[in-house]
Amino acid sequence: MSETDDVRAARLRAAGLPTADLSPVLAEQGHPLVFATVSGAHLYGFPSADSDVDLRGAHLLPVADLIGLREGDETRSVMGDRDGIEMDLVTHDLRKFARLMLRRNGYVLEQLLSPLVVGTSDTHAELAALAPGVVTRHHAHHYRGFASTQWRLFGGRPELKPLLYTLRVLLTGIHLMRSGEVEAHLPTLLDLVPAPGYVPELIAAKAVAEHGALDGLVDAERLRADVEALHGELDAAQAASRLPEETGAGVYDALHELVVRARVA
Repeated sequence: MSETDDVRAARLRAAGLPTADLSPVLAEQGHPLVFATVSGAHLYGFPSADSDVDLRGAHLLPVADLIGLREGDETRSVMGDRDGIEMDLVTHDLRKFARLMLRRNGYVLEQLLSPLVVGTSDTHAELAALAPGVVTRHHAHHYRGFASTQWRLFGGRPELKPLLYTLRVLLTGIHLMRSGEVEAHLPTLLDLVPAPGYVPELIAAKAVAEHGALDGLVDAERLRADVEALHGELDAAQAASRLPEETGAGVYDALHELVVRARVA
């Protein structure tokens, strides 16, 4: 195992990933993988002992599946139990993934730039290098909408998971608008963006059970006020952001050339 592989394995262990062999799950995908990374609660820094392992990435369809009568799967999903651990691998064909990158989709950028790497390639490295060029101030809309959805879920089911998702995506969006950096790890964000002081307590409680209830850890009115304040911070960060309005034509062209080169190489 190379030093890089050692570092990757150490990161996976530090994130609380199970020791199960992930390679059979990757092999079942059926097409060459561009990359596969860990997303979900393990990436966000608040996994529970019973959390599923969410694997996300990109695959490469053969040319025949794009130009022939039989269309290949632009999105593939493999789910199953491995050594008692629920795993879920979802990948998009490279062309679709690149298009999602251009649609102000913060979620795919988090997958692409996740430090929890279980499969990679030279194309993965090239995609990651192009990622900063697709970020615009309008990515704030993604995080604003994601937070609103999770907050509604929390309103109907007052569990720690949707609440932590709400707080995480707002802090990610604020930091992205201010710095241009995609950071999805909530404990790290607490050192980068002012946040309510009770968040570490919520993370600790979530570690006990995937669907743990809030159980009075924080007053409901204080939560509402804090979430509204973070929305205000995101609005202000977007208004003051130095990020561009649009993705540059050069980035679009570079992604196009990368997709073509990866397909015909």
